Order: sequence, then C-alpha cells, then structure tokens
Amino acid sequence: MKRILLILALLFIQAVHAQDLDNMQPDIRDYDGIEVPAGTFIPVISTQEISTRYCPVGYKVKFISTNDLFMYETNIIPKDTEFYGYIEKLNEPVIGTNGAMKIKISRLVLPDGFEIPVRGYVYTNNDNIIGGGISAPVKLIAMPHYQTPFKKVTLRMTPSMERKMGEHTVIRSGAEGLIILTGPAWITHTLTK
Repeated sequence: MKRILLILALLFIQAVHAQDLDNMQPDIRDYDGIEVPAGTFIPVISTQEISTRYCPVGYKVKFISTNDLFMYETNIIPKDTEFYGYIEKLNEPVIGTNGAMKIKISRLVLPDGFEIPVRGYVYTNNDNIIGGGISAPVKLIAMPHYQTPFKKVTLRMTPSMERKMGEHTVIRSGAEGLIILTGPAWITHTLTK
C-alpha cells in the first residue's frame, strides 16, 4: 500500500512539474514593433579615431550609444548599442578650406547581438558635413579704427584675403556626437530585464 501511495505521489509531482515547464515562456514584449521617427537624435561616442588624412571613402566606422532611448515607456535603444556606418563623402583640405567628411550610419546592433538596419548620419548643423570650415588667414593686417568721441585712433588686426592650406578634420576616439535618423527605424526587438 505504501508503494502505491509513493508511486502516485511521484506521478503527481512529475505531472505538476511538467505542467510548470509547459507554462514557462521567455520574457518577450508583446507588440508588433515600434517606429522611431526620422529626425530622432541619438547621443553616441566614437570608438576609433576618424580622420580625412588616412580614412578613405567607404571606411567603416563604429559608434556606441551613451544613453537609453525611451519611447512609450519602453527602452527601445538601450545604452551601449553599437552603430555601424561608413564615410560616404570625403573632401581633402585645399588652400582656404579644411578637410571635410560625411558619415552615413547603416545599422545598429543591440547589446544582445540583434541587428536592425537604420538610415542616419553623424549630425552637424552644416548638412551633416563634419569639418570643411575656412582655413586660417596667411597674415593679419593692422587697420586704423577711428573712435569718434575721443578722436583717438586704434589699430585693429584684420585677416588678409589670402588663406593658408587647410587642415585635416579629425574625430577623436571617445568624442561625443549625435546620430540623426534620416528615415524611420522599425524596432521589432527590445531587451527586457
């Protein structure tokens, strides 16, 4: 009799345990996806030095997000997400203008390894062109500046029209920046803790 009760107890425990295993599900959000709109800014840092001196067009670059990006109370792009891209356009320095480059971002990789394609650029207020400013003047010319109430003359240094050879533009490793999405990003995977 004791054996029968023991066997029944073991069968009951096994059935309950099997039912618990069937009810266990991975911790996944229940949604179809979230659309991150174009124009969204994502703060990042550079993982390598990028320069117009030694990086050609097509040079692969990597950035890492420094903050979590939340939408609808959901962390859709967590901190330490990797952004990959390449140098799309490169201008060498010339007399009067510094070197410039345009960096396109093509994909992001979440910390768990899931990859999502995106369209974006490293942001600047100059149509996303990094560098390209006017180079330094060759010399400064002393120009008289007349002060009316005191009838004094002071000399003001003004730049000459001639410009020096431009300098190469460099993004240092660890430099902070922004990525701007130029198209909507469809996030179909988020991490839960």
